[in-house]
Amino acid sequence: MPVARLPEQIVNRIAAGEVVERPASVVKELVENALDAGADRIDIVTASGGKNLIRITDNGDGMSRNDLSLSVERHCTSKLSEDLLDIRTLGFRGEALPSIGAVSRLTVSSRARGESDAWCIQVTGGKVLPAKPVALAQGTIVEVADLFYATPARLKFLKGERAETAAITEIIKRIAIAFPKVRFTLSGSDRQPLDYAPGDRTARLTQVLGREFAGSALEIEAEREGVRLSGLAGLPVYNRGNALQQFFYVNGRPVRDKALLGAVRGAYSDFLARDRHAVLALFLALDPQQVDVNVHPAKADVRFRDAGLVRGLVVGALKQAIAQASGRGSAQATDNLASAFHPQSSVSGANTWRASAAPAGHAWQQSAYAPRAEGTRSGFAEAQTDFGIAAPSGQVGGASVESPLANNGAGSANEFPLGAARAQLHQNYIVAQTGDGLVIVDQHAAHERIVYEALKKGMDNGVAGQLLLIPEIVDLPEEDVSRLAAKADEFAELGLAIEAFGPGAIAVRETPAMLGEVDAAALVRDLADELAEWDSGESLRGRLEQVAATMACHGSVRSGRILKPEEMNALLRQMETTPNSGQCNHGRPTFIKLEMKDIERLFGR
Repeated sequence: MPVARLPEQIVNRIAAGEVVERPASVVKELVENALDAGADRIDIVTASGGKNLIRITDNGDGMSRNDLSLSVERHCTSKLSEDLLDIRTLGFRGEALPSIGAVSRLTVSSRARGESDAWCIQVTGGKVLPAKPVALAQGTIVEVADLFYATPARLKFLKGERAETAAITEIIKRIAIAFPKVRFTLSGSDRQPLDYAPGDRTARLTQVLGREFAGSALEIEAEREGVRLSGLAGLPVYNRGNALQQFFYVNGRPVRDKALLGAVRGAYSDFLARDRHAVLALFLALDPQQVDVNVHPAKADVRFRDAGLVRGLVVGALKQAIAQASGRGSAQATDNLASAFHPQSSVSGANTWRASAAPAGHAWQQSAYAPRAEGTRSGFAEAQTDFGIAAPSGQVGGASVESPLANNGAGSANEFPLGAARAQLHQNYIVAQTGDGLVIVDQHAAHERIVYEALKKGMDNGVAGQLLLIPEIVDLPEEDVSRLAAKADEFAELGLAIEAFGPGAIAVRETPAMLGEVDAAALVRDLADELAEWDSGESLRGRLEQVAATMACHGSVRSGRILKPEEMNALLRQMETTPNSGQCNHGRPTFIKLEMKDIERLFGR
């Protein structure tokens, strides 16, 4: 079959298929154009999830008649120099408007800064009509009607109106976070109005993610070799069931990059269960020459010249911020506790208390005091029995792991950050009095973190290996063998002894004792894949830490165990000196703190 040149109309529609995936793609491209034009107010109107109408109005620099005519032609742009790696704008390919015009009824009206005349141009299914005068203030209005009418097959693949509307909202949220000084409004017959007032970054993140996030966020600031990282990251106890509230920006551009997603997972791996995800907004600033944004026409994917540097910066900064806030409780959990006691107005107008605050029969009186045991004194902690704790002890990699409840940590309420124990509720929660309020501690979650950190410390001092009677030979490509052999010393510290066995195989002589019976071949292949992608064998440490987390969970003080006063105080003292003690290994808070002002507010004082 002979090679033939495709008609221009078909070429334009093929190109449009790469840029214009759905209505949200159109909104993204047009809003980015408005931002590149210097707009500080952008109004978005949609109908039928963007399928019937998308209208973007901005107060940017606008376009002259000649610029307007060129803007709807492919590969015409004012944003790109001869250096494709020196990109300092959101758009640069010159494909958005012609691609949109090829599959819809497009109208662009614009008035350039300093000019008295405004012009309008229309594109219908790729056919461009001559520009004509129009009345308009400075700025640009782009109206897209009947999206995909020229490509009915693509129209059939769109989701329902509600899903497309939600996708547009998500796009605006992501862009709005990157440009907090710009006002964004979103309205239309298919949605509730949305208005993001201009402000600073923290204010915009509060608008988008809510006040709970602001109260549970850590400030991130770090720099390494010319790459600067900033933003806000939620405490591990503030997490979600998906990664939709993870926002990444590279030189102001919203991106979805697997390297950044992986770095966040690695940083939070000690604190979150596998099905939970952190909430954060991270901003990377670096020389445009160090990042390629021309990976895909949608410009959502990027490639870093030094991906290892970026990953290390993100992981290190997040871990450091979490460690520094290890004693910080969950603001969300505290708010939830306070709201559980908040008085509400009933239908009749009388003030009533929530059932959880004062159940029928005054059950709160019974739960506040420990039951009096036979042969003991009355009161709070004095009512506990002499039930001991079998705290785990032993060795990990040659390092001793002592019982964290070995010493009595009793003292006055003002002497320690977590105060002095006063009671144990339901054999699981320790109530402690502090100098300015009270603390409620989940004894199992707290001890689980203490034991886990002790096990990790033992791992840092070296992990014992178990010798294989017969070394296992794993066949691998030569390049994988070379990478693994270069990291052999690092793996040996984690209990994995490997060496090259000819050009195309690895001999495994020892595996980490903590892993027990393990598929050595599968482990080595996973490490080889990780080294090929990241130049880092973190998956082995990840497996070891998973084992340590399981050991910590099973070896910790169980719920339902009655503790002596000295044991409760010892647990509090250990929490105060243990890294990351504010949350357990699964991302749940280990304690909730109420200050006196919170307590007094509950009683209307």
